[in-house]
Amino acid sequence: MYSGVSLAILVVSACESIVYGVCTTADCTQSASRLIENMDANVDPCDNFYQYACGGWLKKNIIPETSSRYSTFDILRDELEVVLKDVLEKSVEGEASALTKAKTLYRSCTNESQIEKRGGAPLLDMLPNVFEWPIATDDWESVYGNTWKLEDAIAILNEKYGTHVLVNFFIGTDDKDSNSHIIHFDQQTSLGLLSRDHYSCTGSYAEPCRAYKQFMIDVAKLMRTDRSLVVNETQIGEEVTRVIELEKDIANATDTPEDRNNPVLLYNNMELGVLNANFSLEVDTQVFDWSYFTRKIMGTVGITVPDTENVINYAPNYYRRLKPVLAKYTKRDLQNYMVWRFVMNMVVGLSRQYRDTRKAFRKALYGTTSEAAVWRQCAIYVNNNMDNAVGRLYVEEAFSGESKELMEEMISVIREVFISNLDHLRWMDVETKKAAEEKAQAIRERIGYSNNIKNDTYLNNEYKNLSYSAEEYFENILQNLEYVQKKRLRKLRVKVNKEEWVTGAAIVNAFYSSSKNQIVFPAGILQPPFFGKGQTKSLNFGGIGMVIGHEITHGFDDNGRNYDKDGDLKDWWTPSSTQNFVNLSKCMVDQYGSFSWDLANGLNQLNGNNTLGENIADNGGIRQSYQAYLNYVEKNGNEPLLPGINLNHQQLFFLNFAQVWCGTHRPQQAVNSIKVDVHSPGKFRVLGSLQNFPEFAKAFNCPKNSYMVPDNICRVW
Repeated sequence: MYSGVSLAILVVSACESIVYGVCTTADCTQSASRLIENMDANVDPCDNFYQYACGGWLKKNIIPETSSRYSTFDILRDELEVVLKDVLEKSVEGEASALTKAKTLYRSCTNESQIEKRGGAPLLDMLPNVFEWPIATDDWESVYGNTWKLEDAIAILNEKYGTHVLVNFFIGTDDKDSNSHIIHFDQQTSLGLLSRDHYSCTGSYAEPCRAYKQFMIDVAKLMRTDRSLVVNETQIGEEVTRVIELEKDIANATDTPEDRNNPVLLYNNMELGVLNANFSLEVDTQVFDWSYFTRKIMGTVGITVPDTENVINYAPNYYRRLKPVLAKYTKRDLQNYMVWRFVMNMVVGLSRQYRDTRKAFRKALYGTTSEAAVWRQCAIYVNNNMDNAVGRLYVEEAFSGESKELMEEMISVIREVFISNLDHLRWMDVETKKAAEEKAQAIRERIGYSNNIKNDTYLNNEYKNLSYSAEEYFENILQNLEYVQKKRLRKLRVKVNKEEWVTGAAIVNAFYSSSKNQIVFPAGILQPPFFGKGQTKSLNFGGIGMVIGHEITHGFDDNGRNYDKDGDLKDWWTPSSTQNFVNLSKCMVDQYGSFSWDLANGLNQLNGNNTLGENIADNGGIRQSYQAYLNYVEKNGNEPLLPGINLNHQQLFFLNFAQVWCGTHRPQQAVNSIKVDVHSPGKFRVLGSLQNFPEFAKAFNCPKNSYMVPDNICRVW
C-alpha cells in the first residue's frame, strides 16, 4: 500500500522512524504483518468482529495433536517453554544451589532410560505408606482392615501428598481477617471426570466415562501383574464400578458452582468442637472424629489445635449430603477410591507402559491423540514446582527490565480512568463510590518478577530442604508434594505476607488477589501481542492495557466486590448500590447465557452465572483501557500509522484486543470449558464486551441494525 512512497525519512528517535506519517520501525512492520496475517478483511467487522480479527489465524493454525485447544496464549506458552528448556539444560559453574536443584529436577524428569528401567516399582513401593490400594493387593483386609480409619487415610494423603479427597482440609487466608491464616474445611473440589454432569455417562459424556473406567482397570491390572498376583478381570471390573458409583455420589453431593458464587454465604466460622458435634460422618460404624483428624494433620508440622480453634466450613451442605453417601459404601470402597485419585495423577512419573494407560482416557476427555514432548512436560513441571528458581532463569534470559517502568505508567493511567468513571455511574451512590475509590487507590501492583528471586541467599533458603536425585524422578515428585503441603500447613500460626507474589515470573497470565488486593503481571505475559516497548500505544493499550483494566475490575466483580481495600470480606456497599449492581449483573448473565457455541457437541449455551466475574472484568477492562488510550492521544497527539494496514489507531486498539483471544478448541474440550471454566470462550469474550461498548461501533462506523450493535447493551463498570 505504501510501497511507492519515497524514502524521505524523518528520524524522530533512536528507535522510531516515520515515512510521511507511517511508522517503519522493525516493531511497527512486525506488528502490522502479524495483525494482517491473523485477520480476515473480507468479513464485515460490524457483522462478526471476532471472525474479522481472527479469521486468518483460524485458517492457518491447526490444534496440535498434543493439545485440547490452541490459542494466542498457547503459542506464547509454547515459546516460553522453549526458553525454559534452554536454560534448564545449560550448566553454569558456580550458580546458586537453587538453580542447580531446578536443573537436577528437570534432568530426573527427562531421564527416560532410568524411568523405564524402574517400571511401576516406585509407586508399588510407596503405597503401604497410604494403606495400600486394595484392588492392587491380595491381603488388604488382613493387613489393614482392623487398623484402617477414614480419618487416618484422608489425613495421610493430605499431609504427605497434598491430595484432597472426600474432605478438603487446607490452611488459607481468613476471608474476614486477611492478615491471618485459618483452617478451612471444604468439599472435594477435584473430580476424575471434571464435572458432576460427566457422571451421567450419556451423550457427550458416555465415552469419557467408559475410558475412565478402563484407565482404572488397566492400571490395576498392571500393578497386580508387576506384583505377580492373579489378575481377575471380573473382580477388578466390579470394584472399579463401585469406585465410579462412589465418585458419582460424591459429585452429586457437592454444591454447584452457582451455589458457591457468594463468598459471604461460603464463610461459616465455627469452633472445631462445634464442627465435630454438628457434622457427623460414619463408615462401617466408625464415627469420623474431626478433632482427631485435624490434630493428625497439623501434628506433622508441630502445631497443636484445640477444640476451641476457630475454623471455616465452606461446605456445610456438602457434609450433610456426604453422610448418607458414606453409609452406602464399605471402607474398602472408600480406600479404593481415595488411593485411585492419588494413583491416577502419579502414573505420569512411571514407565511408558504405565503412562500409556491414560491415552484413551485423555483422548475421550480432551480429544488429544498424543502427549507433549517429554522435555516440554518436564519444563512445565519444574516451573510449577520451583517457580522462583525457574523465574530467575527465565528473567535473566528473556526479560527486559525496561518493561517495568512503562507498565507502572499504564497501570497508573488506567486506574485513574476507573476512578474518574465512578463519577458517571448513576447506579452507585456517593458513599459507595467513595469506598470504591479508596479500594482502587489501594490496589498494589506487581510487575515482571519479585526482586527476591535475584537474591541467591533468598532463593537458596527457599529450597534448602529439597534434595533431588537425577536418577529418582518419582521420589522427587513425592518430595515436592510433601514439601509444598508442609509449607502450607506451617502457615497456620504465621501472619499473611501481603508483599508475597501469588505467582512465579515465567507465566503467560495475569492475576488479581482479593485477599491481598493485588494485581500481578508476570514477566511471561509482558511480550507482544500484549506488550512491547516498541509497539504502538494503541496495541499496548488494546493488549496489556485491557488486561490491566480487567485485573483492576476483578476487585469490583461479583466476587471481588465483597472484599474491602484491605482484602477483608466486609460489606462496604449501601443496600441500594448492592441491589443496582445485582440488577446490572443480571443483564450480563442473560447476555452471555444466550450465546451458542457450535463447537461444544450440542451443549451449546454458555453459563452466564459461572462466567459472570470474568465477563464483568472483560467489559470493565476494555472500557477503561480504551479511555486511557484516548487520553494519551489527547495529551500526545496521534501516533504514526502502521504500514500496509488501512486502519486508524482506534481501530487497531480493538483489533489487537480481539487477536489476543484468537483460538479454537477440540469439541471435547469445548464441553469441558462450558462445564468448568469461569472464563467465556475467547470468541465470546470479544463479541460480548464489544457489543456492550458503543465506542467500538463508533470506531468502525457500525450501523444500528448490525450484529455488533445490539438493541440492549449491558454495563456494570
